[in-house]
Amino acid sequence: MRKVLLLAMLNIVLIANAQNSSVLLNNEASILQPYINQFQSDENMLNRKYVLKRTEEYFGRMDQFYKDWLGQLKRIPFAKLSQNEKVDYLLLKRNIVANDKNLKTAYQDFKNNRYLLPFASIIVDFEQKRRVGKQQLGAEVSAAFEQLKTQIETTRRAIDKKELSVNWKQANWAQQTVGQYTTAFTEAYKFYDGYDPQFTKATKNLYPEVIAALKSYATDLEKIAKQNTSLDDGTGIVGEPIGRLALIDGLKNEMIAYTPEELAAIAQREFAWCDAEMAKATREMGFGNDWKAALEKVKTAYPPLGKQPELVFELANEAINFVEQNKLITVPSMAKEGWRMRMLTPEEQRFAPFFLGGESVLIAYPTEDMSEEAKLMTLRGNNRHFSRAVVFHELIPGHNLQYYMQSRYKPYRRAFSTPFWTEGWSLYWEMLLWNNNFAKTPEDKIGMLFWRMHRCARIIFSAKYHLGEWTPKQCIDFLVERVGFERANAEAEVRRSFTGNYGPLYQIGYMIGGLQFKELHKELVQTGKMTNIAFHDRILKENCMPVEMLRALLTNQALTEDFSTKWKFAGQVK
Repeated sequence: MRKVLLLAMLNIVLIANAQNSSVLLNNEASILQPYINQFQSDENMLNRKYVLKRTEEYFGRMDQFYKDWLGQLKRIPFAKLSQNEKVDYLLLKRNIVANDKNLKTAYQDFKNNRYLLPFASIIVDFEQKRRVGKQQLGAEVSAAFEQLKTQIETTRRAIDKKELSVNWKQANWAQQTVGQYTTAFTEAYKFYDGYDPQFTKATKNLYPEVIAALKSYATDLEKIAKQNTSLDDGTGIVGEPIGRLALIDGLKNEMIAYTPEELAAIAQREFAWCDAEMAKATREMGFGNDWKAALEKVKTAYPPLGKQPELVFELANEAINFVEQNKLITVPSMAKEGWRMRMLTPEEQRFAPFFLGGESVLIAYPTEDMSEEAKLMTLRGNNRHFSRAVVFHELIPGHNLQYYMQSRYKPYRRAFSTPFWTEGWSLYWEMLLWNNNFAKTPEDKIGMLFWRMHRCARIIFSAKYHLGEWTPKQCIDFLVERVGFERANAEAEVRRSFTGNYGPLYQIGYMIGGLQFKELHKELVQTGKMTNIAFHDRILKENCMPVEMLRALLTNQALTEDFSTKWKFAGQVK
């Protein structure tokens, strides 16, 4: 019934759109919004219900779910949609197709590795009965638990005796799966324990034995997973390079019409620009051609202990005043009032040696329990000039303003979040503020150039790592030698990139997304078609999406139902 009502509503709105051809902008309604909301809600609901994600039941249910949604989209008359709705349609379709593809990849992994879980059916049966509240007879469950424990121990012995072959990657998959099954088994058991006396009496002694067997098996698998010494080059950073085909597939999904090799070439081109500007600033500081000496001098300009938060507050307001005085973007008064600060913990700084931001700006700064060497590296890596070049990236007009606007304009589009929009926007502002002479001194210029070189380096080392060409150590050395990182900060950066729960394209998204926004600014603002304020306000009010889709909205580009990415925003690359 809901689907019928949605389709009926769609026809009504399409008729209204046909009668009124006026162009609606920032607050234009989209008939796709309820579809997007429903897809997200239904997908989340199914993922909550089916707690075991590596079962035939789960893969079959989600496969049907995505088929149903693709069928539902096909019944929407694409040609009759407004430009705003066409963009939503294409982005929703992209999400469904990408999620379905990920599901199929996960299912193939499941089929290849489930031999390591011959006991899984017992847990699946137990959890399925718990899900519908079926009473389970203690004698039957006790026998099943005995069988479960025996099968787990038999599997452990078979692996130990090499009767079952398992490599590190399979062991890693199996360890994760056993963890998932253990959680589901525990939850199902607690559903009955103490509430059904006959169940509790029959199983109370066996249950901890089964849990112990599962945990012992997981420990065995973890040991095998850690035997992959080929990926540990001595740094202790062990990620998982995804390979060229997966990189290309990811770029296509992000609507980036370049290969990994072409992106690396673009990064080298941007590096050349940075090198030239760094040389100018170095000479201005009186260091001749020794840019590392100039950078070293900049790193010593850190505030006294305890003074960094005051500096952050000062720099945040300086950036806000600058963008307002130069009429670059509208900054709502509530956004200026609402941002906050907090300090990063020492553990967080192992992965994030610099600022982070969003609703709050998170400050990297020494703590008493750090070694003197670690304290010094944190101070040097967050000096006044580096900070001046990044506080606005995290706050206003960067991430803080993004999140402020996202919750107020077309919030349903947060389903289309991408680092090329999120991080690209903040990096673009680093470029735009440079062009508007935000840097007051050569030291300020070096601070800004350090970050820009950093983002060039991210593209190069991310691509080379995932292509299997570089190790984490080579990535760390590259940041130290080519960008001038403190070694501890370089290690944290690489650790964050490959083991910090970021997608393989996340670090690439900064510079590449920034270049997309820069090219769009050239196309629309520098040609006089839009003012800076109109351009930047419109971007934030459209909310997040691949920048090529944003371009289609702002330029009213003709779109087809089978749209594929083709925008060469950085020109041809040799």
